[in-house]
Amino acid sequence: MTIKTGDSLPDAALVRIGADGPESVQLLDLIGDAKAAIFGVPGAYTPTCHSAHVPSFMRAMPALREKGVAQVVCVSANDPFVMKAWGEATGAADAGIAMLGDPEGAFAKAIGMEFSAPAAGLLGRFRRFSMLVENGTVAAVHEDEPGVCDLSSGERMLEAL
Repeated sequence: MTIKTGDSLPDAALVRIGADGPESVQLLDLIGDAKAAIFGVPGAYTPTCHSAHVPSFMRAMPALREKGVAQVVCVSANDPFVMKAWGEATGAADAGIAMLGDPEGAFAKAIGMEFSAPAAGLLGRFRRFSMLVENGTVAAVHEDEPGVCDLSSGERMLEAL
């Protein structure tokens, strides 16, 4: 079942590159009780993710911060090395977006956002979504159709605040 407004956000062990290499990050520890924006993408460097979704959150970062969003997290079913490189290539890391991998797709499955497009070589990925989480509870969820970044954009997240 797909996660919806009012649900508790399930915890997930995601991965990133830390000072000593790959490290596990518990999502609920990272966001704590703060207001957080989490967005999921089908894949790092894929056209819509790279040219629309991540940039939309980068543009929205100052306004999100002004509205009390303490943490912005991008998740993808990529490994932490790819997520680190992608965060650097886009400037998302410098903008303060946590770029986290879910290489086994466990979090995608837990929130009902798993997606595969075999013809494009995308297996066990995230559907494109964004969600606002407050005190561990989902306050808003937005999902787009494949290849589209509208409802799940950073600008739409601002409208939800």
